[in-house]
Amino acid sequence: MQPEPTAAAPRHYRAPAWALFFLVPAVGELLSGSSPPVEFFNPFTLLLLAALYGGGALLIREWTLAWGKGWPTLIVLGVAYAIVEEGLCCKSFFDPHWPDVGILGTYGHWLGVNWVWAAHLTGYHAVISILVPITLVELVFPDQRDTRWVGPRMRWLLALGLTAVVVLGFLVFPDARQPFRPPPVGYALAVLTVGALVWLAAHLPAPAPASGAGAPMRLVWLGVAAFLGTLGWFLVFWVLPHTPVPPAATVGLGLSCAGVAAAVIHRLAGVDPAGLAPLQRWALCAGALLFFILLAPIQEATNAQRPDNTTGMTAVGLVFLLGLLWLGRRLRRATPPPALVAPPPRA
Repeated sequence: MQPEPTAAAPRHYRAPAWALFFLVPAVGELLSGSSPPVEFFNPFTLLLLAALYGGGALLIREWTLAWGKGWPTLIVLGVAYAIVEEGLCCKSFFDPHWPDVGILGTYGHWLGVNWVWAAHLTGYHAVISILVPITLVELVFPDQRDTRWVGPRMRWLLALGLTAVVVLGFLVFPDARQPFRPPPVGYALAVLTVGALVWLAAHLPAPAPASGAGAPMRLVWLGVAAFLGTLGWFLVFWVLPHTPVPPAATVGLGLSCAGVAAAVIHRLAGVDPAGLAPLQRWALCAGALLFFILLAPIQEATNAQRPDNTTGMTAVGLVFLLGLLWLGRRLRRATPPPALVAPPPRA
């Protein structure tokens, strides 16, 4: 990806910016079930989530383009975003009683940090909340894939909105009457880690020129690999904490699962991820999100066992499924058929 030479975002680039602004929280909170429809579509909640998720994703994409970087920078900045949201805003990395943390508030809690929970959420946000939505919006707007979508003034507004939500979360989460106060040393180290990750992202090597796309017949296997990688990641962090497996081993197995999935995807694609064809990128995103689409009706069916109201999650999963199918069909129509090679003339 190369930065756009002009500083301001043209008017017609506002569509992908708005799409990303709302798609990111829809994936990270709505589809995942963290904020079911009744909660997500509350205007105040939606505004906060969009400012946090959408603002963060737009800034990450803008910085990646401005620095002339590629997907490794997106991943590193996604890790930094996870620390900003869960460590600095929600403080769930530190709070053993955070509403969603469950057994991970004790399993792997050491030196004031929920280490297993932190590892789980960091991988989730970096890939599912940041990388996947950015990829999907760029597939919907292919002509604007290599251009910047917001101008300098909007970038400042996005940064201010994101900062305001983080400060608000620090002051009032999880309960405004008794907000949790994280350990000062741990919180300061989280801030320093974010700064170090941003510096690292800015100094990663620029992506090499794409060498070509992988074989189209491997689309299904790319999707299967992404689905199994997501499934494996969640099974490790959902199941192993209820067994005698030590917390460090759980984190190690989770990272190993992610590494194996990445290696398989790289082998199937046959090229660096930057050189994947649009349909291949779509297959990876669809495979990763299929896990949450299949989970959505289960979340609604178990509504009675949850403290929140999961009514409507089946519809959410269906909407995302239809959207992915529509995008896949659109990309297939836009993909030119393989060129036919004429046989050599007979002697």
